[in-house]
Amino acid sequence: MLNLTPVVRNIIILNVIVFILQNMFRSLHVTEILSLWNVGTENFRPYQLFSYMFAHGGFMHILFNMLALAFTAPILENYWGAKRFLLFYLITGIGAGVFNIAIDYFFLDGNSFGYMLGASGAVYGVLMGFGMMFPNMEIMLLIPPIPIKAKYLVFVLGGMSFLLDRSGGVAHLAHLGGVVFAFVMIQYWRSQGGRGGYF
Repeated sequence: MLNLTPVVRNIIILNVIVFILQNMFRSLHVTEILSLWNVGTENFRPYQLFSYMFAHGGFMHILFNMLALAFTAPILENYWGAKRFLLFYLITGIGAGVFNIAIDYFFLDGNSFGYMLGASGAVYGVLMGFGMMFPNMEIMLLIPPIPIKAKYLVFVLGGMSFLLDRSGGVAHLAHLGGVVFAFVMIQYWRSQGGRGGYF
């Protein structure tokens, strides 16, 4: 039985509500409004750097993200507290979007994606944070049902992201951005003597 902490539970509920609204009101283009569009398009709006991480492209997309959150994020929230965890989640999610846009704009001629959506950037940030904070804690995978240490879980999931979709439909740069922002935040907290240190 999962012990969902308050912030994690509310994040999951919000994502599910948004997903339901996306599917109920397709004619109102809810998905397009919430998604993060390429800055080179006329559809880009700054608020999308926040809204995109609460919308999803399909059932498996939201299922994977919410399961990853449910299994790892409560441990971080219990350790850091609700406010610090929420700050971490939002910054890694927004940072993932900023990272994706910046790499696309400065290094990929501004045409590597049309729009993106999903909590994956923030989720990868959480996974990175979990791996850094509790490197030797073992997590039981669903498929296959074997234990794996947190410090290896990040690499396994990162590899799966690239192997399972080479079509360009996955925002790999956003995943990397979430990881990068998580790493930087935790290193900063450690330098300040906060609860960014090892457990």
